Amino acid sequence: MPVIKSADAANVCYVEPTEELRARLGPEQYAVLVESATEPPFRNAYWDNHERGIYVDAIDGEPLFASKEKFDSGSGWPSFWAPIDPAKLVLIEDLSLGMRRIEVRAKASGGHLGHLFDDGPDPTGLRYCINSASLRFIPIDRIAAEGYAELAGLFEAGR
Repeated sequence: MPVIKSADAANVCYVEPTEELRARLGPEQYAVLVESATEPPFRNAYWDNHERGIYVDAIDGEPLFASKEKFDSGSGWPSFWAPIDPAKLVLIEDLSLGMRRIEVRAKASGGHLGHLFDDGPDPTGLRYCINSASLRFIPIDRIAAEGYAELAGLFEAGR
């Protein structure tokens, strides 16, 4: 997946801050998704979630990650070695805080999700370190009822 250089980041879809969005999201969700904040490690909803299911964008419900690619990175944030569909994410060079990182944003909503690192497990060697506040978890037994029936196959044996 190509990384957009920081100089070209102006061409990326970012979330438009609106009062409607502020009212719909909780304060921490708004800070993370719209203002690119980072929630505290080990004190967030999904870092230690071991249920089977999918994680969708908290803004627009776009399915982004599945529990079968989630692993315990020891970082205190939900970590995944792959997204459901890489085309639903945008990677942007992040030179803030005196370091070089890769920011992960949702392509459709433009929301800030977290960062990508190259210290993950096989088979990808990647670690998508994602803020819980940017996600909504849907347990496997609710996937169809929530409108994601086509993703139930992700959890079949051999997939």
